[in-house]
Amino acid sequence: MSWLLVLPVLIPLATATLALLARRSLAAQRVVSVTGAVALLVAAGVLMAGIVEDGVQALQVGAWAAPFGITLVADLLGAVMVLITAIVGLAAIVYSLASVDPERERFHYHVLYHVLLMGVCGTFLTGDLFNLYVWFEVLLISSFVLLVLGNERAQVRGAVVYVFVNLVGSLCFLAAIGMLYGIAGTLNFADLALRLAETDAPGLVTAVSMLFLIAFGIKAAVFPLFFWLPASYHTPPIAVAAIFAGLLTKVGVYALIRTFTLLFTQDIGWTHTILLWVAGLTMVTGVLGAASQSDVRKILSFHIVSQIGYMVMGLALFTPLALVGAVFYIVHHIIVKANLFLVAGLAERLVGSFELDNLGGLYRAHPWLAVLFIVPAFSLAGFPPLSGFWAKLILIKAGLDAQAWGIVAVALVVGVLTLFSMTKIWNGAFWKPLADGLAPRSARGVVLMASPVAALAVLTLVIGLWAEPFFAFATDAAAALLDPAAYIDAVLGESAGLPSHLSP
Repeated sequence: MSWLLVLPVLIPLATATLALLARRSLAAQRVVSVTGAVALLVAAGVLMAGIVEDGVQALQVGAWAAPFGITLVADLLGAVMVLITAIVGLAAIVYSLASVDPERERFHYHVLYHVLLMGVCGTFLTGDLFNLYVWFEVLLISSFVLLVLGNERAQVRGAVVYVFVNLVGSLCFLAAIGMLYGIAGTLNFADLALRLAETDAPGLVTAVSMLFLIAFGIKAAVFPLFFWLPASYHTPPIAVAAIFAGLLTKVGVYALIRTFTLLFTQDIGWTHTILLWVAGLTMVTGVLGAASQSDVRKILSFHIVSQIGYMVMGLALFTPLALVGAVFYIVHHIIVKANLFLVAGLAERLVGSFELDNLGGLYRAHPWLAVLFIVPAFSLAGFPPLSGFWAKLILIKAGLDAQAWGIVAVALVVGVLTLFSMTKIWNGAFWKPLADGLAPRSARGVVLMASPVAALAVLTLVIGLWAEPFFAFATDAAAALLDPAAYIDAVLGESAGLPSHLSP
């Protein structure tokens, strides 16, 4: 079944190609786009089932054996990231049918959207650092064009900051790849894990890992490298902002988790202490930024920064339970954050603004929208028994077990401040009446926009109310991260010869 690994890459590529061929017909582009997103979801689901049933799968593209060829590989973490990408990708593309203007669609919105999905899936499935870099560039190019599509001044300004900072990250990434290749002579993840475990220069490897931390930290928007995110995520159409908010920063978090569990474990006391400081400062600065904003999209953008801190906290603590929390948190947050942006778009469609001063009356006029907001908002804040509560509880428990009192205190305080900023949105958009002189707008297309929002809200409830199987899954994924023997065997074969500390 290893051939299934190519489908999450080939399906978006084929969809983008067909959408390009259908450029003269918006209706045909839409049909192709939604059909491609459904096909990606089916393929991701089958891949996920296969990984659960048969374990880690690897594919050597072109029959060149690893570490010399291009390797695609999926363990539980990679497979679930592809599945969540497909779920959020389908939700956002359905939403965009009623929210993205035809002019943007004529300028290849659907083509770029599926190229973006291809880049995200490629990132989660690649088995070597150079191809990770290539997929990052695919993401950067497609997301940059999606950001400027429409050519509004705010979009261009935000996109310039976005692309400049991410290019700096790409340069750091490329430099780090070159240095690591000079040390180990390979870029294949599995082969690197073996060679770095036996290196006679662990200090040099640890120094190079800091370059990777900067490169992936920019993608993940951690402190102090996050400023490009709130400067750009409020500018594109809300469906694009939702897919960015849900997925793009998680690509950086995924890369951090993959490399700092599989490759850079030579001096955990140093590298992971830095990650712990980064996690705490990311939480605090993100939530303070959210509390100071009045535009719903900017509040939610700063929240992305804040919540990334929780995921990095799980990696930094580096215990089995902490990694369980990180995996659980990533899955929960992709769904919740994308959904909050989609709810913001619905509010704007009904009232005509993202500014809290110009919003109001939504609770009385549209109580169904209030419900759709409360589910992801309460989940983000960590209300029981929603998915965010379990994610935070696992991380707090892991922090207490590790006696990391400082980061636990920060996580608890940031949770309270997150609730405060969610309350700001509730009071400004839903509870207070609409200001005099402002009138509700047309509800055209609202049913189509609300459908994926409701589906994601139901998924959030399912994860929260039936958390045990998701917890068990996250436990298995975390165990695989801490014991990479199966990953290495799947890529290099059982004859690879694991060092004693990587042997089961």
